[in-house]
Amino acid sequence: MAIIDPKRYMPRSLFSRAALIVILPLIILQVLVSIVFVQRHFEGVTRQMSRSIAREMAVAQQVINTSPTAEIAQLRLINLARPLAMPMDLAETVSDVGQSRRRWFDLSGRALVEELRSLLGGEVSVDLVDDPRMVSVRLATEKGVLSALIPRVRVTATNPHQLLVVMALASVILIVIATLFLRNQIRPILDLANVSEAFGKGRSLPYRPSGAEEIRRAGSTFLSMRSRLERQIEQRTQMLTGVSHDLRTPLTRMKLSLELMEDEPEAKAMMRDVNDMEAMLDAFLDFAKGDHGEEPIFADTVALARDVADRSRRGGAEIDLRLPDHRPADASVMLRYNATCRALQNLVGNSLNYGSEVRLSLRLLPKTCEFIVEDDGPGIPEDKRDEVKKPFLRLDNSRNLNKGGGVGLGLSIAQDVAHAHGGTLELGDSSDLGGLKATLRLPR
Repeated sequence: MAIIDPKRYMPRSLFSRAALIVILPLIILQVLVSIVFVQRHFEGVTRQMSRSIAREMAVAQQVINTSPTAEIAQLRLINLARPLAMPMDLAETVSDVGQSRRRWFDLSGRALVEELRSLLGGEVSVDLVDDPRMVSVRLATEKGVLSALIPRVRVTATNPHQLLVVMALASVILIVIATLFLRNQIRPILDLANVSEAFGKGRSLPYRPSGAEEIRRAGSTFLSMRSRLERQIEQRTQMLTGVSHDLRTPLTRMKLSLELMEDEPEAKAMMRDVNDMEAMLDAFLDFAKGDHGEEPIFADTVALARDVADRSRRGGAEIDLRLPDHRPADASVMLRYNATCRALQNLVGNSLNYGSEVRLSLRLLPKTCEFIVEDDGPGIPEDKRDEVKKPFLRLDNSRNLNKGGGVGLGLSIAQDVAHAHGGTLELGDSSDLGGLKATLRLPR
């Protein structure tokens, strides 16, 4: 037997849950009060008023039974009807006595019928359908059928649904007031959540703490944390940029000196080392730069994939580009174009360093877009895939160090770009090529 998890049917947003906490008890309270009120008050009042009418009908029945003839009983009924304010008549037919009529939703009418039958016996019929404002009662006697026409207000509580309508209107008003109050209280939380989400994606939105004291404290703490992180990021960027700039000047002088030297084996080896050092400095700059200062734009993902493939081909690399067969009407995604392009170039460059066949694919899903880079290289062991995303880390066994001159920042840069967009970088095995499969997944 399957177990139903109630959490699956709970609202997901804070506003919906808060509204449910306020509205649900109010509705339950109204239902319980309505049931108790109808059963205890209206039915009780109706039964009490019905007993009085039943006693009056019993008196009239006794007057008829003690009369010597039907004519005398009729005259006595006329004299009795005046003080009782209840028109009464004596008829001879008794065919429909004992059959009562009422509407199914007439709860007070049900109590009236039950009370009259319990006091007058089964030979009484009550009609509540022909005229909703009047009650027609027929009672069998020894001289015929006693018919009485009684105003409904004398036997049942008047306006039994009025209180329920008032309660419903009051509940609606209270729900509207509670909803407006909850919306005002939850708006600061939503603002804080939106600002935090934007900061996680690399955007710094203006924010001013508001709302309750606890929310203001959380907002002030967030602003302090954001300021410290921005200051640390800026300091790191300035440090790495300054170091890279200072090192590039002597490297340039070394390159000029080596170019002026004669064509010697030592000079060529030193030139290769200088070029490797420049490539390392470029990697440092890319890592330090990140996506700082770049605003997201709506970019065509198909054009982005082609741009990355063309840049690799201009460098002399062979890359297989796979695009969707049926291009959707809107292939644009909000992203930082240069940062995403740099991340894909790092993934493609890693695959070119460690494999001979590289494939770049694009998948457009309803909620995400995926850039997939595959190669036929040695791949990365499953237990090392999380570790290899760390900065300055390279694996000695899984990827050939002799074929690459990087410093272990390619995957780290790609992962930072993915996280800055609210996406992920996943590493796996390529089922077609047999090497590494890197999937850069970004939300649409």
